[in-house]
Amino acid sequence: MRKRTILFGGIVAVAGGIWLNNTSLLSNRPGSSPAVLAHRGVAQDYARAGMTGETCTASRMLPPRHAYLENTIPSMEAAFALGADALELDVHPTTDGKFAVFHDWTLDCRTEGKGATRSHSMAELKTLDVGYGYTADGGKTFPFRGKGIGMMPSLDEVLLRFPGRRFNINVKSNDPREGDALAARLGTLTPTERGYLSVYGGDKPIAAIKAALPDMHTLSRASLKQCIARYAGLGWSGYVPDACRGGTLLIPINIAKWMWGWPDRFLDRMQSVDTRVYLLGPYSGGGFSQGLDDPQLINQLPDGYSGGISTDALDIVMPAIKERFAQRP
Repeated sequence: MRKRTILFGGIVAVAGGIWLNNTSLLSNRPGSSPAVLAHRGVAQDYARAGMTGETCTASRMLPPRHAYLENTIPSMEAAFALGADALELDVHPTTDGKFAVFHDWTLDCRTEGKGATRSHSMAELKTLDVGYGYTADGGKTFPFRGKGIGMMPSLDEVLLRFPGRRFNINVKSNDPREGDALAARLGTLTPTERGYLSVYGGDKPIAAIKAALPDMHTLSRASLKQCIARYAGLGWSGYVPDACRGGTLLIPINIAKWMWGWPDRFLDRMQSVDTRVYLLGPYSGGGFSQGLDDPQLINQLPDGYSGGISTDALDIVMPAIKERFAQRP
């Protein structure tokens, strides 16, 4: 009986120690409101049922709520004006050594152009209409046709237009040479300028970027899996694995609650190792989750949550954030 009592007492002591090391009640993190990452800026929404990696989203646009087209300068301006703290944009290398800001691997869906985006020069891409393929009625009308001519920006244009703003740059391939090329471009920036940026994408180009620029915030599927798995095993102690350090994390909202120390102790630990955290929509096992696009999901955020969220529906979600976190200045 004495041995059982000692064993039970030991278990209680260990459990209590783990609780004390992970409870947000002991965090000094001040209550705030989320940092908002606008995915592709202010973008047109589209029907998502039955989508695959080959689906042309412009052809299944929902009736427009606004006049902006994703990954364009006006869209980015509108996103920052609505209150976004950071923007996600997609890049492709061009034949003339630039990086085009455009989502699709090919031009055929969204523009009147043909072929892989990366098989064209930036000068050629500037002649295209990025609003050409948008339709909400199966091709009967194209409300943005003719309105997006010349609006595909280069990465250089974006960085020049928005100095001091945060961007998450999405590399759309798994080619390490693309990582080398992007690292060379980002290497011309000062450390302070690079500090506003994060880069994520395929494992190979992201590894190349991290090797060339160790101070760069990065994220790949491999690094995210390593971080989550290792933190699940060791995070109870307060230890942050190397895979979680100096990077960016995109975590589904229904997975985040299982992180040791969630929310405030977890956010404290990630901040201490210079890692940025953004919540996504719920993960259901059918692929990677989307952004927090339903205003109802904002009610699932912890009170005073001061980490980040990512959304594809900034114009819908931002009012809900401002209402829920009314203390935001």
